[in-house]
Amino acid sequence: MAVSYKKLWKMLIDKDMKKKDLCTKAGISTASVTKMGKGGHVTTEVLAKICAAMDCTLDDIMEILPDESKI
Repeated sequence: MAVSYKKLWKMLIDKDMKKKDLCTKAGISTASVTKMGKGGHVTTEVLAKICAAMDCTLDDIMEILPDESKI
């Protein structure tokens, strides 16, 4: 299963924020943001911190994509 964080990156653009700003506001590491930029998995704690900082829900920042082989 693949994870897409495109919604989060669009949200940052809409709010005129940089990834560095997200790290500071949410209290997360740059390594977590880098991992997310590559479509990697991060802990639910990181996702919860982002949602709290951005005042949103998980559906607002990410989506689960179906496996290509199962389509």
